[in-house]
Amino acid sequence: MPFSYTTDEILETIRMVELENLDIRTITMGISLRDCADPDLKATGKKIYEKIVRCAGNLVEVGEELERNYGVPIINKRVSVTPIALVAECSKDKDYSYLARAMDKAAKEIGINFIGGFAALVHKGFTNGDRSLINSIPEALSETEHVCASVNVGTTKSGINMEAVYDMGKAIKETAERTADKDGLGCAKMVVFCNAPEDNPFMAGAFHGVGEPECVINVGVSGPGVILNTVREYHDADLGTLASMIKQTAFKITRMGELMGRKASEKLGVPFGIVDLSLAPTPTVGDSVAEILEAMGLEMCGAPGSTAALAMLNDAVKKGGAMASSYVGGLSGAFIPVSEDQGMSRAVTEGALTIEKLEALTCICSVGLDMVVVPGDTTAETIAAIIADEAAIGMINKKTTGVRLIPAPGKKKGDLVEFGGLLGSAPVMDVSSYHSDAFIKRGGRIPAPLQALTN
Repeated sequence: MPFSYTTDEILETIRMVELENLDIRTITMGISLRDCADPDLKATGKKIYEKIVRCAGNLVEVGEELERNYGVPIINKRVSVTPIALVAECSKDKDYSYLARAMDKAAKEIGINFIGGFAALVHKGFTNGDRSLINSIPEALSETEHVCASVNVGTTKSGINMEAVYDMGKAIKETAERTADKDGLGCAKMVVFCNAPEDNPFMAGAFHGVGEPECVINVGVSGPGVILNTVREYHDADLGTLASMIKQTAFKITRMGELMGRKASEKLGVPFGIVDLSLAPTPTVGDSVAEILEAMGLEMCGAPGSTAALAMLNDAVKKGGAMASSYVGGLSGAFIPVSEDQGMSRAVTEGALTIEKLEALTCICSVGLDMVVVPGDTTAETIAAIIADEAAIGMINKKTTGVRLIPAPGKKKGDLVEFGGLLGSAPVMDVSSYHSDAFIKRGGRIPAPLQALTN
C-alpha cells in the first residue's frame, strides 16, 4: 500500500512528536511456537529460545532505524508468542517456569522490552497444560524480568470459568507476595481477560493467537497528548463538533502508525498484521487520558459525566482510526491505567475516582481495571470477585475487559506505590470490606448470555 505525505503533514507530525508526546507505543512481532513442542520440556525451551532469536533478532535494530528515518519515537519493541500452555502440554512436566526463563533469556539476547505469551485460554475449561501454566505463573513472573502472563477466563460465547477466576485470584496474591520487595511488581506483568484478542500488541496481555500466521508485525499507536491538544484547541465547540475534530486527529495518528508498521514488515520480511488504535497514556504530564476528559469540561476525572465523555472519546478515536487503516485490531480504544496515567492517579488521590467509578468506566474503555493498586491484605477471594465483575462486563457487552490488579504487600489505603518508568506510581485504592468468598467458592461456569446466540 503506497504512502505519501505533503510537506504540511510532515511538519505537523514533527510538531506532534516534539510538543504533544506523539509516539508509536510499540511494534510487536508475533511468533508461532507451535513447532517448538517437545515431550522433553528442556528441548522445548531450547527450541523456543532459538526461534525467538532467529525471528526477532533484528526487531530492535529495525525499530531504531525507523525512528531515525521518520523522526517518530518507537517506545517499545516487543514479542508475543503462542500461549505457552498450548506449546508445553505434550510434556509430562508440571512446572513451566523453565520455559518462562527461556523466553526471558531470548528477550535479553535480542534487546526487546517485553515478551508476552506465558498464557492460557481457559474460558470454557482446563486442559492439564492450562492448569500447569496457571500454577507456574507466580514463580515465572518472580524469576524473570521481561516475561508477561495472561489468562483468558471468559468469552461472550462461552460464559465465565469461575474456577479459573478463583485460581487467578490466588495466582495474583502469590505473585504479589513473591515480589513483595518491589511492592508486588510481578502483578504488573499479568492480566486476566474476558474476550482476549489474539493480535493485541500491548503488554501485559499480548499473545500470538492460534488464528495468526507464522510470524507477523502488529503496531500499537498512542497519542493522548495530541488528542488533548485538539480538545483544548476547540474548547468552545459543541460535543458533536469536538467528536469530529478528534476523529480527524485520530486519523492522522493511525496513518503514521500504519506507515511504521508496514515499513517494519517490509524490512523484517514478515506480514503486516494490525494497528491497535489505543490511546496509551504515560506518567508524563500532558500524556493523559484523564486530562482529555477534564479538558472536555469535567472538573476532575471521575466526576459525573466521566463515562459519557469517555464514550465519546473512544468512539471518535475508533471511527477516525478505522478510516486510516483497513487492518485495525487488538484492543483499540482508550486505556485508563491508574499508575500509568498521571491524571488518573491524581484523581484517585483527590478522591474523585473510586474503584467503583473505574469499573463503570471499563464498560466503555478498551480494557478494564488496569494497573490498580489495592491494599496488600486484600484476599484472593476478593481479587477473584473483582475479576468476575470485570469479566461479566466484557461478556455481556461483547467487548474485551481485563484486570491488572496489584495487591501491594504491607500497603494500605492512601499509601503511594512507586513502580518507576512507564509503570509510574499510584495511590492504594480502597476495596469494599464486604466479602464474596462463598460466591467465589461455588465454582462452576457462569453461562453465556442470550446475546451469545448469534449463529
